[in-house]
Amino acid sequence: MNQDQIPILQQPPTINPYMKAASLIRHRIFWDLQLESWRSRAKLKAMKDKHKGKKAVILCNGPSLLKVDFDLLMKSGVYTFGLNKINLLFEKSPFRPSCIAAVNHLVIEQNQDFYNQTEIPLFLEGYGTKFVKSRPHVTFVKETYLPAFARDCSVSVYGGFTVTYVAMQLAYHFGFEQVGLVGCDHNFATKGHANQAVVSGETDPNHFDPRYFAGGVKWHLPDLFQSEVSYQMAKDVYDASGRKIYNCTEGGKLEVYERLALNDFL
Repeated sequence: MNQDQIPILQQPPTINPYMKAASLIRHRIFWDLQLESWRSRAKLKAMKDKHKGKKAVILCNGPSLLKVDFDLLMKSGVYTFGLNKINLLFEKSPFRPSCIAAVNHLVIEQNQDFYNQTEIPLFLEGYGTKFVKSRPHVTFVKETYLPAFARDCSVSVYGGFTVTYVAMQLAYHFGFEQVGLVGCDHNFATKGHANQAVVSGETDPNHFDPRYFAGGVKWHLPDLFQSEVSYQMAKDVYDASGRKIYNCTEGGKLEVYERLALNDFL
């Protein structure tokens, strides 16, 4: 390769840390002064330890989610967290999750029609107040950029570079003692710079439904390294509290958690 053929990588823009901090503080104050902030905080406080000692399953959005025995989940009666666009699964199965969590702004915008008509309990990032109407079963959470694990989600949650991490914090808040992950492939066919906003192709090879991010919509490329850092934080908190997270995914590349077949977990 000669010098003319060497690709030039565009440098990211320089970020003024003081301006960034001021912006975060401004957005936090703005959220805290909203009536919806107080409503949602009260809802979350009422949910604290509501399911203490029980089991829950988090339904991640990898292609392997289609290998899950949803009849088994329904018969078990276990509490389930759906994520983001889990509603795309509803055409294929009568299964419905106990609740749905979504914090990515692009996901909330793209899926707002479903969020506005479903009766399934929702946990959405505060940004969603622009698109999703307030109802008794809709709870808004405030995302913080401080790397941490929220044992109490009524103030804020850390995004952790994956909505799965948010669901883990909610599960802890609710008091669940054991949490199983399914569909957590921790592997994406599409490659590129982590967290970069890109335009999707005609179909999506990275999720359980080819329509998930498809047809030219914007989405953020995954940050698998930072996601794994968050997963380790969750493991440490659960372990220290005598609780446990299991990876019940069939296949995939996530090895932070002990693997256990879903049937055995249930």
